[in-house]
Amino acid sequence: MQPSSIPNRIPSLIRRIRARFQRTYYFLRGSYWLPHVPLSLLLCLGGWWILDNKFGSSWQIYVHQLAQGQFNLPPRLFPSLFIGGGMFVMGLALLWRSRLAWTMAILLVSLGLVNTLLIVQAHEEAMLGYFAFALLLLIWNYRHFSRSSVAASTLFAVTSVVMLLTYATFGAYYLGQGFQPHITDLPTALYYAMVTMSTVGYGDITPHTLKARMFTISVIVLGVAVFATSLTAVIGPLVGQNLQRILNRKGTPMHREKHFVVIGNTPLAVNTWRELARRGRHVTRIVREQPEEGLPKDVDMVVGDPSMLDVLREAGAHRAEAVLAMLADDSENAFTILAVKELNGVARTVAAVNDARHLSRVKLVQPDVVIAPQVLGGELTAMLLSGEQVTPEFVMERVFQNTQTTPKNS
Repeated sequence: MQPSSIPNRIPSLIRRIRARFQRTYYFLRGSYWLPHVPLSLLLCLGGWWILDNKFGSSWQIYVHQLAQGQFNLPPRLFPSLFIGGGMFVMGLALLWRSRLAWTMAILLVSLGLVNTLLIVQAHEEAMLGYFAFALLLLIWNYRHFSRSSVAASTLFAVTSVVMLLTYATFGAYYLGQGFQPHITDLPTALYYAMVTMSTVGYGDITPHTLKARMFTISVIVLGVAVFATSLTAVIGPLVGQNLQRILNRKGTPMHREKHFVVIGNTPLAVNTWRELARRGRHVTRIVREQPEEGLPKDVDMVVGDPSMLDVLREAGAHRAEAVLAMLADDSENAFTILAVKELNGVARTVAAVNDARHLSRVKLVQPDVVIAPQVLGGELTAMLLSGEQVTPEFVMERVFQNTQTTPKNS
């Protein structure tokens, strides 16, 4: 083999590896569990590692002391308790692909990395590398966590309140000599924490030392912030989803049968929807998010993830004449076509391709028609500049590429 031929073989090798990876991804239905399930396990494992490294088997002793009201947890273990426990909860929340859970996971992993870095020892270097690797993976996959989930937001709210209540209760217990009267047991500390967090302030227990006063100020500030953030996190998605349902059902109910389903908010999807509607055809649009500019009242629209079967059923994709996947991401178009086929309906499937390198991979999911208008641009430009003849038949053959020899009966 000539040395000069090695650089030429590298791009070909990369393409073959990428194509094999894509085929494996489609076969394993990666859109249903990648990357949120592995990242969830990664975060939960990191939380368990922190807690096991700091507590080991001694956690049973602390639980027994807590049951007797004689909890003596060293203050140096509090950061590990909060970070490890938070990782467990946010790891579960990542299963909903929530952006809020992803943000909290980034924060907790960063705190875990800093906490480990400050006290790094020979046996903790592996933990340092683990958290650095987890942080890179979370940042790399940020696009996969874009949902506003009520379940994940509720989990975040409950976790925030519990962590703040734990901080306020044990903080008041440790600083008990700085209050008047002194706080000498956990029930009294819990009572003071609840009264302070809610900003009620009966005045029966008051801070008298500087540390106790600064601690009380921190509990008040954090209490207001946590309650405000938690209410926003829970109520925001809930109100938004209900508002979207109201807007989607506004006006005359749509008859979703023998219609067209156009998926996406790209220029191609918008123009296709407008042209079909102009010709008097009933069109249902599927978009991931409610458009900010708004739409006319008579537009039939479903908001949700187009690769989810429930969203496709709501749009009547199983009773449609044709389903057109016209998203900006070619892999999402392929996953959507696979989901439509799972419905076992009569609809013809059309997949848009935005990148010529993905054309063969999209064809692997066997849509009835592959439309690639952007792929045609370079070839037409070269033909026109070269003086070659461009015929309508050539344009139609390049733009619409049938992947099946016989059409599907509608």
